Amino acid sequence: MADTMENLKEAFAGESQANQRYHGFAKKAEDDGLTMVARLFRAAAAAETVHAQNHLDVMGTVGETAANLEAAMAGEAEEFESMYPAFIATAEEDGNDDAAGTFDLAMQVEQIHYQLYSKALEAVEKGEDLRERKMFVCRGCGNTVEDEAPDKCPICGAPKSWFMHIE
Repeated sequence: MADTMENLKEAFAGESQANQRYHGFAKKAEDDGLTMVARLFRAAAAAETVHAQNHLDVMGTVGETAANLEAAMAGEAEEFESMYPAFIATAEEDGNDDAAGTFDLAMQVEQIHYQLYSKALEAVEKGEDLRERKMFVCRGCGNTVEDEAPDKCPICGAPKSWFMHIE
């Protein structure tokens, strides 16, 4: 059973990474004017998501919403407290400013996610949902904001037009 669980974890990670890689490939194909190739990549990305979700279901790692929020908070905290600071230090030692920059942007946004999850957990523990509001994500850094996109992203400086509305 232990080997199967490890295989499920590896398959979940692989399918999740393939999904993101294919979205990147689709964006490049779109930029190159290859609309149908981009569509193919997006379709494959959606299929990889189905695979990843199936593996996740079998692993049984999705629990009650409060437990899921706690798990998400723990993951975000580990990223901004330990993982990204270490990655930034290594990138700086290696002289890779681009990597250090992307790690720093992600680290800042993970703190925001932690705060958002914390508010959600408070609501769920009271037996409530969060109040209805719009959500926006910056395409430049992933900054996640409620209600209205700012004129300029406070994390990366991207313009308001770079924020996508999340339904």
